[in-house]
Amino acid sequence: MNETPSHKTGRLLKRATYASVATALLLVGSKFGAWLATGSLSILASLIDSLMDVMASFINLMAIRYSLNPADDDHSFGHGKAEALAGLAQASFIAGSALILFMHGIERLKTPVPIQSLGLGLGIMVFSILATLILIAFQRYVIKQTNSTAIRADSLHYATDLLTNVCTIIALLLTRFSWGQIMDPIFSMIIALIIFRSAWQIGSEAVQLLMDHQLPREQRELIQQIVHSHQQVLGMHDLRTRQSGQIAIIQLHLDLNADLPLSQAHSIGKDVEQLIWKSFPGADVTIHQDPMPASARIQTS
Repeated sequence: MNETPSHKTGRLLKRATYASVATALLLVGSKFGAWLATGSLSILASLIDSLMDVMASFINLMAIRYSLNPADDDHSFGHGKAEALAGLAQASFIAGSALILFMHGIERLKTPVPIQSLGLGLGIMVFSILATLILIAFQRYVIKQTNSTAIRADSLHYATDLLTNVCTIIALLLTRFSWGQIMDPIFSMIIALIIFRSAWQIGSEAVQLLMDHQLPREQRELIQQIVHSHQQVLGMHDLRTRQSGQIAIIQLHLDLNADLPLSQAHSIGKDVEQLIWKSFPGADVTIHQDPMPASARIQTS
């Protein structure tokens, strides 16, 4: 039996969240062992970041499962905003972890601690980078197929993890030098700032979605092109758009010949709706037909 687009989207989103949680747990276990063996603050910074990943990925898992529920009597537009709420929760966790790391870095600058078992620490960090790269590659595929806000936020955080892991490796290598002890806390503070920037990006996008920010300009222009391509449409106006999870919500007014019978005007509206669905599968499209003089052909939005 052929799989519908909505079922395929749901399957991909669930797999992406399961992969994220599993990878985060794997990284926590390996980094915890590395921290115990080395005592490196940079590895502790990376460990705390991975702990935040576990919590954030679990929130993502719950939120996406909820957001995939269909519309009901209490949620006429579906449950898609649960994804944005998950992104906002992720941003809060990530910002909190960044603050903790920065404070630890300041404390370690005052009292440097020598690094132990350097080779083990380096090996585990390289393993972490490889595992993260595999996860990000899968997440990018899912984002391309679903345009999920929650998965995009999760992928952005893991992309930041790559940078933090590289910083951790550099910090570990520098500790071989006599002056290198202070580099461990300094790099942990740099990692904290990178993590905070990631939190800001995720939080900003989540807030925009919760505030019903309109679709990107390119998508709005595409909608106008689609509408104007219909030969019997004189024009359009009052285009309103927003994103709710996986569903694009599109509302617009069509300008039609005032002499058209109601049934024909309704049929044209359905035709335009079908054309929009081809470019925005599963979109919630609401069209209002406005009568215009037959000689008019208004190209407005």
